Formats: sequence, C-alpha cells, structure tokens
Amino acid sequence: MSSDRRGAGLAQQRQERLLQLLRAHGSVLVSAAAVELGVSEMTVRRDIDALAARRLAVRVHGGAVLPGASPSGAVPSDGPVRVRWTVGMVVPQLDYYFPSVIAGARTAAVEAGVRLLLRTSSYDIRDDKQQIRSLAQTPGLDGMILAPDVDSPESPALVHWLDRQPLPVVLAERRPPDGLPVSRLEWVGSDHADGTATAVRHLLQQGHRRLGLLSAEHSPTSKHLRRGWVEALTAAGLDPAEQLVGHSDGLAGAGRRALVEQLLQRCRARQVTALVVHPDPCAVALVQHCVDTGTSVPGDLAIVAYDDEFAALSQPPLTAVMPPKAHVGRVAVELMVARLAEGDRRPPHRVTVSPRLNVRESSRRPAA
Repeated sequence: MSSDRRGAGLAQQRQERLLQLLRAHGSVLVSAAAVELGVSEMTVRRDIDALAARRLAVRVHGGAVLPGASPSGAVPSDGPVRVRWTVGMVVPQLDYYFPSVIAGARTAAVEAGVRLLLRTSSYDIRDDKQQIRSLAQTPGLDGMILAPDVDSPESPALVHWLDRQPLPVVLAERRPPDGLPVSRLEWVGSDHADGTATAVRHLLQQGHRRLGLLSAEHSPTSKHLRRGWVEALTAAGLDPAEQLVGHSDGLAGAGRRALVEQLLQRCRARQVTALVVHPDPCAVALVQHCVDTGTSVPGDLAIVAYDDEFAALSQPPLTAVMPPKAHVGRVAVELMVARLAEGDRRPPHRVTVSPRLNVRESSRRPAA
C-alpha cells in the first residue's frame, strides 16, 4: 500500500472517530479531540474542514457541531449572511464549559441572521459590570446574552440594573438569586439539580448506598448540585447527612496527591463506594490517582463526573452528567430573536433544560 493511500485511510479513520464524538456530544472541541485522537490540533482542524465539506459537521469557534444542532436542520456556513440584529454576549471564560455554549449560540445566530459580538469576563462581578457596560455602549447593539456572577452580595443590584435595561437581556446558565423579583429578564439554563439527581439514581441502581458528592466551592453550579443531591437521596429513603459531602478544589492542581489520598482515606473510613465529582478535571485527576495506586475504578470506587468536557478521554472512561451546553446557547439566541421580533407583547420566557447522563466504564457494576 502506498504512503498516500495509507495516509488517506488514517484520515478517514480519524474523521469517523470525530463523527462518533460529535454524535455522542453534539459538539467537539479541537483541543479535546486532538488529545483523544493523538494528533495535532492542526490535523483535527483539517479533519473538521473535510467533514464540513461533506456537510457532516459545522465549523464553529474552537471546534465543530453537528448540522442537526440547528433547530430547523439548516446548516450554517461561513459565507455572507444578511444581518438583521446585533447581539452581544459576555461569558466568564473561553477555555472550559462555555465554548460549547458559544458554539450553540453561534449556530443559531448564523441561521437567524444575528451578528454575535463576544466578550469574556471572569468569575468576578466587578469585571462582569465593566464588560457588560462596555458592551451596552456598542453602537447598533440590539440585545445582550450574559452569564454574570449571580451569587455575590452585589449581584441583586446588577440583576435589577439588567432588568431595567432598554435592550432585551437573556441570561445563559444563570438565573436571578432566589426571591429576587424581576419583570423583563429572560433566561435559559441547565437543570443541574436534576443532573445530580440522575447521577445519584444511577449509582443507587448499581447497588451503592454510601455515596459522596464533591463540588467546586465557588462555582455557581454547586448550590444546584447539592440541592439535587439532597432531593434524590431523600426520595430514595437515605439520610443525606450520612453521606459524604465536600469540595473538589485542589484535586486537579499542584500538590493534589496528598488531597486525593486524604479523600480516599475518608471514603474508606465512611465506607463510601461511589462519588459524584464536579468538575471534570477533578474527576479525571482522581481516576488517574486511583489507577496509579491500585484503587480499582469502578470495583473499589465508582466515579461519575459532572460537565462531561473531558470525561470520555479518561482511562477508564468516566460516566458523566452532560449539561446541554450547546442547546443552552442556541435557546439563548432563539429567545433573543423572538423578543426582538415580537417586542414587549411577548411575555418573558424562562427555560430550564435537563442534562443527560452518559454511562461509561467508571460506574458500571463490575461483571460477576
């Protein structure tokens, strides 16, 4: 076989694997796919271009989405489109979680004739305010899609200010603090409580009765994870106070070995046999340590990750809760377009979307 034919065959195999990842997740990141396939990011981009040329994928910033990700099935292109509206978007980060939200928003924006302007902030309300105010002053701006800090003591004032804006505002993966009245704001977000409850029910079905939940201390997602955790355990007749609850902070950073050892000792002392770990990098680091030190996953400890950004790339592959990130981005744009088209006669819409559990090796009951 010639080297050209061999190279073409390898490219076809990679592209088939990329399609499998797309069909499983709805989107792929170039960086994650490069790790999964063991090739350079440039090679992944070329493979995405080849799939896009066959109309099997749609190129987006940082990766690709399925053509079917567009609600009407239309395939956006990079060609010129008639711009009907200009919508600004502020998200707290561009390297984790939100790239998929942005990809979904971009797909819907191209289809609807929306020019999308992107700004990045940080998990700091002062930075949120600065970026949002700068965006709001953009000439010709028609609306804003935002993901600000909603847990800071200053958040209620920011939310009230956004609710009074003359431009329509849609929150993505955020909602106002509990009990805070708003009149015009709209939002769409993942039902993280339901996602955690789904993970708990899965682990209970696998025979586990002593469970643990580890979540990032300052993440806006964590409070919803804990709520779903308590609700699922209570519904199953288990006392949440008897289960292990803690923070995942540090498990993926420098010096993690000591923290992971302490965690495993706590699990053994409390006879915990299964963990739900948020976010993905902490779950992946935990699995790596278990494999390296002889703790069997899932034999000794079943693990479910939360976010499903990199979970499938772990060894063993991690069962993970996958929030509908791309769908949240698409719906945010759809809500904005509907508001711009219908005006104030359209009542505010507040949408919650359930995550999906992708079951993999890390939580399956070992064969007898």
